[in-house]
Amino acid sequence: MKINILTLFPEMLAPLQQSMLGRAVENGILEIDVTDIREYTEDKHRRVDDTPYGGGAGMVMQVQPILDAYNAKGYGGEFIYMSPRGEVLSGELAKELSEKEEITILCGHYEGVDQRLLDMLGAREISIGDYVLTGGELPAMVLIDTLARFAPGVLPKEESVMNESIYSGLLEYPQYSRPAVFNDMEVPEVLLSGDHGAVDLWRLEQSLALTKEKRPDLFEKYLASEPNLSKKERAVLEKVLSDSPEQLE
Repeated sequence: MKINILTLFPEMLAPLQQSMLGRAVENGILEIDVTDIREYTEDKHRRVDDTPYGGGAGMVMQVQPILDAYNAKGYGGEFIYMSPRGEVLSGELAKELSEKEEITILCGHYEGVDQRLLDMLGAREISIGDYVLTGGELPAMVLIDTLARFAPGVLPKEESVMNESIYSGLLEYPQYSRPAVFNDMEVPEVLLSGDHGAVDLWRLEQSLALTKEKRPDLFEKYLASEPNLSKKERAVLEKVLSDSPEQLE
């Protein structure tokens, strides 16, 4: 999969060379190409923005530098503009994008981008939440990290993105590691029992309880999906439905 990024601040994208994404690039699973839009401006002062028609605060990124950068690099695929007015990023959207052979992401700044550029390239606007950031680089990295996990070969063989809690419809259960006792705080006994069936049921109960308490919207969606549960798992669900959070501790 090829991911192209148009940005004014390529140095902000350095984290894409690290950890899981860096390994995916090294292994040829992902190809990430970053282009500095300023390199394509026709302005001798390297300006890429100007005041908005109609007045108002701030500056607007111009069409010419972005379009020339896009064409000069031969970019293609789905054109994405990271924007607070876009559709909100979700697991379903990330999976859809991960199946593309190529995408191009524009990182905006200032008060936004000349609408004509977005219209010319058929931009799909995507948001990572209902808030405003300084620029599109951080949202772009969030999008890339999220969709990359769906690409075959990015995660280790023993892991599966669909096994991650949020994609199962539930929040993740609490995790523990060594030592078994720290500052008089003990790891739940069931996790030390070696009984994998009991551990699985405990984790399911914790996930159900946490989702019910912290994300009732997800919990209701999970119930509406009519999950395929075993008799023991169904009993755990019934317990969570009837118990208060205090009783589950």
